[in-house]
Amino acid sequence: MARPQTKQDLCVAAKENYDKLRTLIASMSDVELETQYDFSTDAKKKEAHWGRDKNLRDVVIHLYEWHNLLLEWIDNNRQGIHKQFLMEGYNWKSYGDMNLVFWKRNQSVSLKDALETLDETHNKVMAEIASFSNEELFMKNSFDWVGGSTLGSYFVSVTSSHYDWAMKKIKAHRKIVYGR
Repeated sequence: MARPQTKQDLCVAAKENYDKLRTLIASMSDVELETQYDFSTDAKKKEAHWGRDKNLRDVVIHLYEWHNLLLEWIDNNRQGIHKQFLMEGYNWKSYGDMNLVFWKRNQSVSLKDALETLDETHNKVMAEIASFSNEELFMKNSFDWVGGSTLGSYFVSVTSSHYDWAMKKIKAHRKIVYGR
Protein backbone atom coordinates (compact mmCIF):
# COMPACT_ATOMS: atom_id res chain seq x y z
CA MET A 1 0.00 0.00 0.00
CA ALA A 2 1.33 3.43 -0.93
CA ARG A 3 1.95 6.00 1.77
CA PRO A 4 -1.37 7.74 2.51
CA GLN A 5 -1.77 11.20 1.00
CA THR A 6 -5.40 11.85 1.98
CA LYS A 7 -7.45 11.61 5.15
CA GLN A 8 -9.47 8.74 3.73
CA ASP A 9 -6.35 6.79 2.76
CA LEU A 10 -4.83 7.47 6.18
CA CYS A 11 -7.93 6.18 7.99
CA VAL A 12 -8.03 3.04 5.84
CA ALA A 13 -4.29 2.33 6.15
CA ALA A 14 -4.21 2.94 9.90
CA LYS A 15 -7.24 0.72 10.52
CA GLU A 16 -6.15 -2.05 8.16
CA ASN A 17 -2.60 -2.22 9.49
CA TYR A 18 -3.79 -2.11 13.10
CA ASP A 19 -6.24 -4.92 12.43
CA LYS A 20 -3.48 -6.95 10.73
CA LEU A 21 -1.16 -6.31 13.68
CA ARG A 22 -3.75 -7.40 16.25
CA THR A 23 -4.59 -10.49 14.16
CA LEU A 24 -0.90 -11.39 13.94
CA ILE A 25 -0.50 -10.98 17.70
CA ALA A 26 -3.60 -13.08 18.37
CA SER A 27 -2.15 -15.86 16.19
CA MET A 28 1.10 -16.09 18.15
CA SER A 29 1.81 -19.35 19.94
CA ASP A 30 2.95 -19.59 23.54
CA VAL A 31 6.44 -20.42 22.26
CA GLU A 32 6.51 -17.22 20.21
CA LEU A 33 5.23 -15.21 23.16
CA GLU A 34 7.68 -16.73 25.65
CA THR A 35 10.83 -16.79 23.52
CA GLN A 36 12.90 -13.65 23.94
CA TYR A 37 13.67 -11.66 20.82
CA ASP A 38 17.24 -12.14 19.67
CA PHE A 39 18.25 -10.83 16.27
CA SER A 40 21.98 -10.81 17.03
CA THR A 41 22.78 -13.49 14.46
CA ASP A 42 21.37 -11.43 11.57
CA ALA A 43 24.06 -9.02 10.38
CA LYS A 44 21.47 -7.08 8.36
CA LYS A 45 19.61 -6.05 11.51
CA LYS A 46 21.98 -3.34 12.71
CA GLU A 47 19.53 -0.62 13.82
CA ALA A 48 19.31 -0.14 17.59
CA HIS A 49 15.71 -1.31 17.85
CA TRP A 50 16.69 -4.86 16.83
CA GLY A 51 18.73 -5.13 20.03
CA ARG A 52 16.45 -3.01 22.22
CA ASP A 53 13.16 -4.87 22.03
CA LYS A 54 13.35 -8.20 23.86
CA ASN A 55 9.73 -9.35 23.53
CA LEU A 56 6.32 -8.51 22.16
CA ARG A 57 5.54 -6.25 25.12
CA ASP A 58 8.50 -4.04 24.22
CA VAL A 59 7.25 -3.68 20.64
CA VAL A 60 3.69 -2.90 21.78
CA ILE A 61 4.86 -0.36 24.36
CA HIS A 62 6.97 1.35 21.73
CA LEU A 63 3.86 1.89 19.60
CA TYR A 64 1.88 3.09 22.62
CA GLU A 65 4.58 5.60 23.59
CA TRP A 66 4.67 7.05 20.07
CA HIS A 67 0.89 7.37 20.09
CA ASN A 68 1.21 9.35 23.30
CA LEU A 69 3.91 11.59 21.81
CA LEU A 70 1.56 12.50 18.98
CA LEU A 71 -1.50 12.96 21.21
CA GLU A 72 0.35 15.18 23.71
CA TRP A 73 1.97 17.19 20.93
CA ILE A 74 -1.36 17.92 19.29
CA ASP A 75 -3.10 18.65 22.60
CA ASN A 76 -0.40 21.07 23.78
CA ASN A 77 -0.23 22.94 20.50
CA ARG A 78 -4.00 23.20 20.24
CA GLN A 79 -3.93 24.84 23.67
CA GLY A 80 -1.32 27.32 22.48
CA ILE A 81 1.52 25.63 24.36
CA HIS A 82 4.28 25.39 21.77
CA LYS A 83 5.95 22.01 22.15
CA GLN A 84 8.11 20.03 19.81
CA PHE A 85 6.96 16.57 18.76
CA LEU A 86 9.73 14.62 20.49
CA MET A 87 10.23 14.60 24.24
CA GLU A 88 12.04 17.61 25.63
CA GLY A 89 15.79 17.21 25.31
CA TYR A 90 15.63 14.97 22.24
CA ASN A 91 15.82 15.63 18.52
CA TRP A 92 15.74 13.52 15.37
CA LYS A 93 19.42 12.67 15.81
CA SER A 94 18.94 11.45 19.39
CA TYR A 95 15.46 9.96 19.30
CA GLY A 96 16.98 6.48 19.64
CA ASP A 97 17.95 7.48 23.18
CA MET A 98 14.37 8.62 23.76
CA ASN A 99 13.14 5.21 22.60
CA LEU A 100 15.42 3.65 25.20
CA VAL A 101 13.78 5.83 27.87
CA PHE A 102 10.40 4.46 26.76
CA TRP A 103 11.77 0.92 26.92
CA LYS A 104 13.25 1.35 30.40
CA ARG A 105 10.21 2.94 31.98
CA ASN A 106 7.90 0.17 30.79
CA GLN A 107 9.78 -2.96 31.82
CA SER A 108 7.30 -3.74 34.61
CA VAL A 109 4.23 -3.46 32.35
CA SER A 110 2.56 -6.77 31.48
CA LEU A 111 1.83 -7.72 27.89
CA LYS A 112 -1.89 -7.73 28.69
CA ASP A 113 -1.74 -4.16 30.01
CA ALA A 114 0.44 -3.07 27.11
CA LEU A 115 -2.08 -4.40 24.59
CA GLU A 116 -4.99 -2.74 26.41
CA THR A 117 -3.25 0.64 26.49
CA LEU A 118 -2.28 0.27 22.83
CA ASP A 119 -5.93 -0.32 21.92
CA GLU A 120 -6.89 2.79 23.88
CA THR A 121 -4.27 5.05 22.32
CA HIS A 122 -4.93 3.70 18.83
CA ASN A 123 -8.59 4.65 19.25
CA LYS A 124 -7.62 8.11 20.51
CA VAL A 125 -5.30 8.62 17.54
CA MET A 126 -8.05 7.56 15.15
CA ALA A 127 -10.41 10.04 16.82
CA GLU A 128 -7.80 12.77 16.36
CA ILE A 129 -7.49 11.94 12.68
CA ALA A 130 -11.26 12.27 12.37
CA SER A 131 -11.15 15.70 14.03
CA PHE A 132 -9.01 17.22 11.26
CA SER A 133 -9.97 18.02 7.69
CA ASN A 134 -8.13 16.53 4.74
CA GLU A 135 -6.52 19.94 4.13
CA GLU A 136 -5.41 20.30 7.76
CA LEU A 137 -3.83 16.87 7.58
CA PHE A 138 -2.14 17.02 4.20
CA MET A 139 -1.55 20.66 3.22
CA LYS A 140 1.79 22.09 4.26
CA ASN A 141 1.67 25.10 6.55
CA SER A 142 -1.78 24.24 7.91
CA PHE A 143 -0.34 24.64 11.40
CA ASP A 144 2.78 26.62 12.22
CA TRP A 145 3.74 24.10 14.94
CA VAL A 146 4.07 21.28 12.39
CA GLY A 147 7.03 22.88 10.64
CA GLY A 148 7.82 22.07 7.01
CA SER A 149 5.97 18.78 6.97
CA THR A 150 2.26 17.93 7.16
CA LEU A 151 0.32 16.85 10.20
CA GLY A 152 -0.84 13.83 8.22
CA SER A 153 2.73 12.62 7.80
CA TYR A 154 3.06 12.42 11.59
CA PHE A 155 -0.15 10.39 11.79
CA VAL A 156 1.08 8.07 9.04
CA SER A 157 4.37 7.57 10.86
CA VAL A 158 2.75 6.73 14.20
CA THR A 159 0.02 4.52 12.77
CA SER A 160 0.18 2.60 9.49
CA SER A 161 3.96 2.84 9.02
CA HIS A 162 4.70 2.02 12.65
CA TYR A 163 2.26 -0.90 12.64
CA ASP A 164 4.02 -2.21 9.55
CA TRP A 165 7.37 -1.90 11.36
CA ALA A 166 5.98 -3.87 14.31
CA MET A 167 4.61 -6.63 12.07
CA LYS A 168 7.97 -7.00 10.31
CA LYS A 169 9.69 -7.35 13.67
CA ILE A 170 7.19 -9.90 14.94
CA LYS A 171 7.46 -11.91 11.72
CA ALA A 172 11.26 -11.82 11.92
CA HIS A 173 10.99 -13.16 15.48
CA ARG A 174 8.59 -15.87 14.32
CA LYS A 175 11.06 -16.88 11.62
CA ILE A 176 13.84 -17.26 14.18
CA VAL A 177 11.63 -19.25 16.57
CA TYR A 178 10.49 -21.69 13.91
CA GLY A 179 13.52 -21.50 11.59
CA ARG A 180 11.44 -20.59 8.56
